[in-house]
Amino acid sequence: MQSKYKVGLMRLNLLVAALLLALLAYRTELFASALLLWLAVACLTVTASLLEFSHRRPATVPWQLLPGLLLAGLLWTDPERHALWIWGWPALLMLPQPRWMLGLTFILAGLTWWSLIGVLGFEQSFFSGLLLLTLMLLGLARNLQRQPQRLASRQRVRLAPGLPLWTAHQLATDLRRERARCRREGVHGELLLLGTSRHQLWPLAQDLCRQTHDFETCYRLNQRTLAALLLSRDQEQARSRRKALLDGLRAPVKARFTTLEVAGSLNEQLARFEQQQNALAIDPEPSHGP
Repeated sequence: MQSKYKVGLMRLNLLVAALLLALLAYRTELFASALLLWLAVACLTVTASLLEFSHRRPATVPWQLLPGLLLAGLLWTDPERHALWIWGWPALLMLPQPRWMLGLTFILAGLTWWSLIGVLGFEQSFFSGLLLLTLMLLGLARNLQRQPQRLASRQRVRLAPGLPLWTAHQLATDLRRERARCRREGVHGELLLLGTSRHQLWPLAQDLCRQTHDFETCYRLNQRTLAALLLSRDQEQARSRRKALLDGLRAPVKARFTTLEVAGSLNEQLARFEQQQNALAIDPEPSHGP
């Protein structure tokens, strides 16, 4: 999975950037600029060390807020030394981020450009402002052009490297396919829903993925709910698997097992799961047996 997500190469780039900023911070005499640069070094280093977990976070998380504020701070505190950094704003606009963050980036870019008028002079500031606006509009157009592709990608790709953990959109598709396969091949299939607290979700996901087979799939439905499609030879094996699976989960959970033959749509199952009062519920087995 590391080669697929290019984690190693991205981590190397971040560490090189952190090293260059550290050298620049070491040579900076102004305390405020040095402090901001060291904060940027820390941000890049922490990001590089936690990079493998970043695939769990959607693009709607405003992770670019800190880099944007650091860039604005450098341009405000030491504009004569860092004036060229103003051309970093268009690059920030090209990356995935919430819409409100796009607006904030435009505002910060405008304020930092205004602060450079005294350094560049009116004529240079005017033409640099026009060029900056053009590049930022191109960056924004690139961002908006990529949004449908990012949405489709988030709906189909795994949520974390190394874990067979997929999205709710994928489960809605797999549910119909696995139900048809169980009827065709005569195997016993179940939909498992697990509920827990937010801070226990990822440890629970690791436990769940570790206890499922390679041909089975797990899903993250929201910040508190996981799901899995379990396949067994017959009902007897399914009953033993339920107990073994629940015993292997470290976090306290609310669980619901539903045979695929009697399971409705995913929305119906989630609604029943939300209304469930007991910690464990097992939907009735089909009357005609396996």
